[in-house]
Amino acid sequence: MIEARHLRVLRAVATTGSFSAAARELGCTQPAVSQQMKALESSAGTPLLIRTGREMRLTQAGEALVRHASGILAGLTAAEEEVAAIAGLRAGRVRLVSFPSGSSTLVPGALAALRAEHPGTRVSLVEAEPPRSVDLLRDGDCDIALAFRYGTTGGEWDDLVVRPLLTDRLIGLVPDGHRLAGAESVSIGELADESWIAGCPRCRRQLVEVCEASGFTPRIDFATDDYPAVMGLVGAGLGVAVLPELAVESVRPKGARTVAVEPAIEREIVALTLPDLARVPAVAATLDQLSLAAAR
Repeated sequence: MIEARHLRVLRAVATTGSFSAAARELGCTQPAVSQQMKALESSAGTPLLIRTGREMRLTQAGEALVRHASGILAGLTAAEEEVAAIAGLRAGRVRLVSFPSGSSTLVPGALAALRAEHPGTRVSLVEAEPPRSVDLLRDGDCDIALAFRYGTTGGEWDDLVVRPLLTDRLIGLVPDGHRLAGAESVSIGELADESWIAGCPRCRRQLVEVCEASGFTPRIDFATDDYPAVMGLVGAGLGVAVLPELAVESVRPKGARTVAVEPAIEREIVALTLPDLARVPAVAATLDQLSLAAAR
């Protein structure tokens, strides 16, 4: 294998015309230059220099290697500078995937702070709910996935670095004129006879489990994963719902009231990445800013 340091020596020898002059230019000894040239010729499998007395000239193979050396060394220098910039957070890219209510609450402040501190770091954002967002991370299509889970499932994320951010409590939504609109908190059982607005089957699973534990199955008349649509339907008096607190923060309820629901329904909000990615400076800095945003 041809090494970059050997190419630098060959180029110096070709430029100066001798081992001793090359050694002076490179700041090393003449025997060191001779040794590295022997190593390069061994790697190349052919002579690169012809030595005749004090004169030294390149073979055809040597000329070819010198011709390519400039481009190779220039590319290597550019690569070293780019890597140094990324390591020093003067450059870099982070691909972030987030669920919608995280995108509207946690992400903006975190990315604004990251840009102010490290303006050379670029972050892209796409939206996806778990488990799709986690699949994107494992498939190498993103660097950080903002995700959530209800309770803990053993082994679910054991292969990932998990950065806990906050616990998000689900809160009830009832129309302004609802009999429970003025209550500070309500038991989920008090909503047993209501028309419900809920999300997709996967998203509503936790709600259904809590309701069934309270002795009833919710009658879900409207199904939508769009939080503003949920609030609009509740505000129009068409039913009740429970939404994550982050979702309510991101959309101002119109014609609807929020009430605490008992028993508490909570989800854990986390940022996920792969172990190797966690050591990348730009990824680590983004994780730190997400943690700070969640603590505000």
